[in-house]
Amino acid sequence: MNEVLAATATHTISREREYVHTKLGTPKVSIITVTYNSEKYLDDCIQSVRGQDYKNIEHIIVDGKSTDSTLKIIHKHKDHLANWISETDRGMYDAINKGMSMATGDIIGILNSDDMLDTRDVVKAIVAAFESDKVEAIYGDLEYVDKQDTNRVWRIWKGKPYKRSLFNIGWMPAHPTFYIRRSLVAKYGGYENHYFTAADYEFMARYLYKFHVPALYLPKNIVKMRVGGASNKDVYQRFRANRRDYLAMKRNSIPFPFIVSILKPLSKLHQFYKKQ
Repeated sequence: MNEVLAATATHTISREREYVHTKLGTPKVSIITVTYNSEKYLDDCIQSVRGQDYKNIEHIIVDGKSTDSTLKIIHKHKDHLANWISETDRGMYDAINKGMSMATGDIIGILNSDDMLDTRDVVKAIVAAFESDKVEAIYGDLEYVDKQDTNRVWRIWKGKPYKRSLFNIGWMPAHPTFYIRRSLVAKYGGYENHYFTAADYEFMARYLYKFHVPALYLPKNIVKMRVGGASNKDVYQRFRANRRDYLAMKRNSIPFPFIVSILKPLSKLHQFYKKQ
């Protein structure tokens, strides 16, 4: 990572701001955003982090050599970013791993470039959820919103109190709401790029199921996520995603992985609610 940090397209947080963070004595939260030609919605994403009323946040952006105006937007906000880099990568999850290796916070979360933290108190609520020493990961609720009108909610992913056994029926937390203690990454590793769209599921299954990381459900909407996704574009993409889910389940010793991989998309039906 020394080479990454020495990259020319890097902006590092000022010593003055680091001193403020240290003086506060509050947990630092690292939020990682991966970009590639993300000019359309990136400004909204960054603004949602800048607007948090919890200030001990380092926002890290890992860009994959964008060719549109993404870098201009990053430069526009550079004084509010802890660190950023622009270089080629092997996909989104490889970029997330780079971001995690650059992170210095006590807590790590991922915020996609076209998503937003829902309200100004989201990070404050996340930090409060980690106050118990027994909590190593938290997750919450997620709203799927219209691409253009983010006040128009299409679906709500409603979480539930955590039970490890829920993985046996194909359940998973909403990945964009998943935050962990950074110390866990050194123990259990980063994202496995070869699982493609199932890499987030494999990551959470490994931490929560295989290694029994204690988790807590935070009953609060954490992220507004614009509708659409690489794993749900059509039937073929869904089939490929299910195949990768199966491999992830098998790797992490979830019983009857073939059956559970079929149950997984069905288990989401009761997790989604239309906005009334």
